[in-house]
Amino acid sequence: MTEFWNAAEYLVDRQIEAGAGGEVALTGAAGELTYAELLDQVQRAAAGLRQVGILPEQRLVLFMADSPDLVVLYLAALRIGAVPVPVSTMLHADDLAALLRDSRARFLAVSSDFAATGAAAAADAPELVGVLADAQSAVDAALPVDRIDELLTTAPDESVYSTSGDSPAFWLYTSGTTGRPKAAMHRHGAIRVVCETYGTQVLGIGRGDRCLSAAKAFFAYGLGNSILFPLSVGATAVLEAAPSRPDLLAQRAREYGATLFFAGPTFFAGMLRAQLPADALGSVRLATSAGEPLPAALYHRWTQHFGVDILDGIGMTEMLHIFLSNQRGAIRPGTTGVAVPGYDLRILDEQGREVSPGTPGTLYVRGASAAVGYWSRYDASRQVFQGEWLRTGDTYVQDEDGYYNCLGRTGDMLKASGMWVSPAEVEARLLAHDAVAQAVVVAALDADGLEKPVAYVVRRDDAATTEEELIQFCRDGLPSFKRPRRVLFVAQYPTTATGKIRRVDLRAQAATVLVEQPLEEPVAPIA
Repeated sequence: MTEFWNAAEYLVDRQIEAGAGGEVALTGAAGELTYAELLDQVQRAAAGLRQVGILPEQRLVLFMADSPDLVVLYLAALRIGAVPVPVSTMLHADDLAALLRDSRARFLAVSSDFAATGAAAAADAPELVGVLADAQSAVDAALPVDRIDELLTTAPDESVYSTSGDSPAFWLYTSGTTGRPKAAMHRHGAIRVVCETYGTQVLGIGRGDRCLSAAKAFFAYGLGNSILFPLSVGATAVLEAAPSRPDLLAQRAREYGATLFFAGPTFFAGMLRAQLPADALGSVRLATSAGEPLPAALYHRWTQHFGVDILDGIGMTEMLHIFLSNQRGAIRPGTTGVAVPGYDLRILDEQGREVSPGTPGTLYVRGASAAVGYWSRYDASRQVFQGEWLRTGDTYVQDEDGYYNCLGRTGDMLKASGMWVSPAEVEARLLAHDAVAQAVVVAALDADGLEKPVAYVVRRDDAATTEEELIQFCRDGLPSFKRPRRVLFVAQYPTTATGKIRRVDLRAQAATVLVEQPLEEPVAPIA
């Protein structure tokens, strides 16, 4: 018989049973909740979600800022057997509507800053039956709107739906290696796996820690940092609803005594550019990096200035969190470290044969936190989830000491600010401009050694446009991190004998573009 197990109980009820009811679970500008108060709100929200009609395994899309309301709804949905789906708050209305339709979501939850976008998307999601909104949200939607604060006045429901470790728990959307958004379906048991592998054995997280993350909770990285890891051990999550900026996060670290700080290489570079004082992170005992490789030079500059070590690692939405990482006391800058306890790694060549140290190939990972597959994406699932192993799409090489080095993406996908960017999506936006005949987007390294998009554009005959105009055109139609950092005009592209564009040649041409002629731009906040 299947053993009953629910992730919400693991994260909250267990802490009450351990005597941590009076400890602070959530803090930040929106206020504090102890573990006892958090459990009470989760039980009330669970009753409220049942009351408005959310059934087990139905999807609840969370289009929300990092806040106590987000955490409460996420946990309450797990508790009643529903499937919370946190999604990026950087989405435009049409993109959000596409995810609502794809997920067959029955309800959408929004916070005030994103209410207008949510309402516009809801109008184009025929299977949606209701919207949940915070007290500050002005939602102009044809659907019924229930207020989250009113849900929390419902009498608490202590019952828990009969889930198991293998029951559907939550989804996270990712572009992955194909560029098309798809939902990685995670089970309840995966939460315990990442908490008890990376969380306890790599971070060494404990009840006295306070976690502050630049990455938001709609990322797998941020979800672990701000909800799963701290709650799993009775620690405290420091939540920040506003877009992450270096000065703001440093201020929050001081205000709330953050001890663990989570970000990515682009954000670390931004903190250095912001010229923060050396003691800005005085309470932080350890930082972590993920999303894109952390260049050794950037690691040294950051740690020498702030005096805080960084554990660089790699995770995937499909694996829920980090499975390959540097370890405390054994950091090798410029590498991604070694396998996290509980995970197995191998590097295969194009014929599927395991390679020896020093030989590059595609990285594969095996571990119990892997998603069960992609929702309604059979071919993509077969490509990525290969039996017990998951194909990462990253090219790696292992050195003689067992450390792994990232050489880039196996395909043409690239990462900017730790987030996947599909060249085809940026190219499509450029091609929507009247002056653009052709567009090819490739990766280039900036002055910090971080990957950013660069576009090579062929103008239409006699058309006039500028680099600045096209960059702004992309900024207006895409999330900011996807915009090209440079647009270079060319008469034609290098091609193969069969007429295919040689992207590898364009990547080589772009290698020094952002270093030689950097565009001055402010540090972009993380939404």
